[in-house]
Amino acid sequence: MKHLKYLNKFLWKYKSTLALGLLFIALTNIFAIYPAEFVRNALDSLIQKLNNKENDNISLVLLKYGGLIILFAVLKGIFLYMTRQTIIVMSRKIEFDLKNEVFDQYQKLSIGFYKINKTGDLMNRITEDITNVRMYLGPAIMYSINLSVLFSLVIYKMFAVSKILSIFVLFPLPLLAISVYFVSNKINKKSEKVQAQLSTVTAISQESFSGIRVIKSFTNEENTLKMFFNSCKEYTNRQIALIKIEAMFIPLIITLIGISTLLTIYIGGLEVFKGNITTGNIAEFIIYVNMLAWPVASVGWVTSLIQRASASQERINEFLKIIPEIKNTGNLKTNLNSDIIFKKASLVYSDTNIKALKNISFKIKNNKQIGIFGKTGSGKTSIVNLICRLYDVSSGDIKINNVNIKSIDLNHLRSSIGYVPQDGYLFSGTIRENIGFSSNNIDSQEVEIAAKKAEMIDEINSFPDKFETVIGERGIQLSGGQRQRLAIARVFYKKPKIYIFDDCLSAVDANKEQKILENLKKETNSKTTIIISHRISTLEKSDNIIVLDEGKIIEQGKHHELLSNDGFYSQIHVNQTNNK
Repeated sequence: MKHLKYLNKFLWKYKSTLALGLLFIALTNIFAIYPAEFVRNALDSLIQKLNNKENDNISLVLLKYGGLIILFAVLKGIFLYMTRQTIIVMSRKIEFDLKNEVFDQYQKLSIGFYKINKTGDLMNRITEDITNVRMYLGPAIMYSINLSVLFSLVIYKMFAVSKILSIFVLFPLPLLAISVYFVSNKINKKSEKVQAQLSTVTAISQESFSGIRVIKSFTNEENTLKMFFNSCKEYTNRQIALIKIEAMFIPLIITLIGISTLLTIYIGGLEVFKGNITTGNIAEFIIYVNMLAWPVASVGWVTSLIQRASASQERINEFLKIIPEIKNTGNLKTNLNSDIIFKKASLVYSDTNIKALKNISFKIKNNKQIGIFGKTGSGKTSIVNLICRLYDVSSGDIKINNVNIKSIDLNHLRSSIGYVPQDGYLFSGTIRENIGFSSNNIDSQEVEIAAKKAEMIDEINSFPDKFETVIGERGIQLSGGQRQRLAIARVFYKKPKIYIFDDCLSAVDANKEQKILENLKKETNSKTTIIISHRISTLEKSDNIIVLDEGKIIEQGKHHELLSNDGFYSQIHVNQTNNK
């Protein structure tokens, strides 16, 4: 139960609903327990009348107690309904809160976290694992409280009638408690294995669906299916192993209840002959034993729910307790229309220990366009990651307006940056929603203007639904160039103070690329712009170009200056020019 302690704050939040549910459970059981007394009184009255040969008013006795039994059954049903409307509804509300807390934590965690965790596993934790936790918060708590209240009432009633008979009837129950104690540990261990394997199945599914084009192009469907089949088979084997243990409970409980019933009849009969109890008390005890049958039988199921929830909550706690590497420690909202200064900045990726940047120092002048050029893996994107604070420097400083970037309010910083990453990720909504992603209230006129600047307007208007065209997951309905231009339009719509284009024109043809760059130049005439590209033609009009190699700046200057140096930049320029 130690992992489930995290949920106590939610139970405290809904303490009023839980207390009301507890009251309804008590009332449900009160109205459930009295019919046993009515049966006893009815049976004893009938036996007495038959012994006295009083045949009159027998129908009235039956109607009286029969009516009371029906009335109490109706009242029990009403309060049982109210019980579920409080405790089960409470569990749904906690599920809602927990899912939002988990999702909020997902968004706070750094990019490095997502590099070492599979998407399918993360999806499983926010869906299947939280569902298991909800089953603990709802049915498990409800039946546990119900069992406690019912046991208290029934045992009180039983001992009030006959202590000796009660002791014999309840004798098998400690055996049940001991069995639950030993079996629950095995259930917990196997539940953890089941949930871990389910995450693997989900991860394989997610990766397969995301990479379906690659799978089809390599005709690798059979191998992918075999991998999924083996993973599902392992999951099934683990589930069966868990179910085998869970299946032990029901036969055990039924056997123990049967023993209690036999003891009730045998010991009760002896007590009747002794005159200690009446025949009606035997019938009353049998009803009590059967009243305990389902709650006791549910012990195994509830135990299983708790163990599954504990295993799931442990997995959820693993990352809920992770402290995000990137913290919003500053509250300064400084003017970002200023120089960006890198001073001996280094970056080591914690997940791989790769040193991406090594003591680099340079200045991005305010309202100027800087180009960043280099081979794959030279550290180009790492510079952008540092400016956006997707990562923090391992050593050195980055300053904007002479203020350390860590002292600037993180939301203020990022909201002032328009970043187009290499993949130009798109969401599965409409074109209009993707372009207007940065605002809560999308301005349709501004969306059209942004599409024009990204040289995308003609193609959008050619679609049957125009801006309401649904582009599919990751923009699968569009070509590579269209996806990139739509991502660029999204930044034009945002109108940030700092523009960052990270090699996002690679799939755009040369003519459209030049038009976009001209539009960008007009748009960012008085704003800072950072363009990363492996094509020199994209960077040649930049005010300054830095050339990276293995995380170090090896050249820096304007386009014509770098060409005259006859260095790495010049050599690549010759190669790219000759290849045209």
